[in-house]
Amino acid sequence: MNSLEDLALLHAHGIRPRWDQDQPTPDDDWVKVLATFPLFAGVSRRRLRRLVRGATLAEYAPRETILYAGERGDFLYVILGGTAEARSKAAGRALRTGDYFGDIAMIDGGRRSATVVATTELHAMRLPSRSVLELARQHAGIALTMLENRTTQLRRLETYLARAA
Repeated sequence: MNSLEDLALLHAHGIRPRWDQDQPTPDDDWVKVLATFPLFAGVSRRRLRRLVRGATLAEYAPRETILYAGERGDFLYVILGGTAEARSKAAGRALRTGDYFGDIAMIDGGRRSATVVATTELHAMRLPSRSVLELARQHAGIALTMLENRTTQLRRLETYLARAA
């Protein structure tokens, strides 16, 4: 597997790769996948290889809860395939392939701000917060992308709340 297209093709033909946390996938395949996502655009393969060494892969069934609001969190989740919904007190947010979640708790060390539930079969890469933060310190583009995404979400929430008032 060397791209999202390959992953989708396997899924479409009912071929299910073994994604057990005890059996890691070769680093180079996951580096190629992460390099296609906007969050990691411009990050060198060497740095991505270092990041994926600590990654684990997980599968979730539709309606399965991935994480709960209020929990402590030490991982950033990157969606490799499928969809999910982040549910918070204020509003919900749809998540799809290429999106990520867990960044707020990762950045501030606090508790999770939303519950995330798979809406379809979902495949995700769990990246240790410590590794992601180290990479963000070395590659400012990651921090800037996260900031841009959060400000977009904040503006959507402001609009939603203004209409509800």
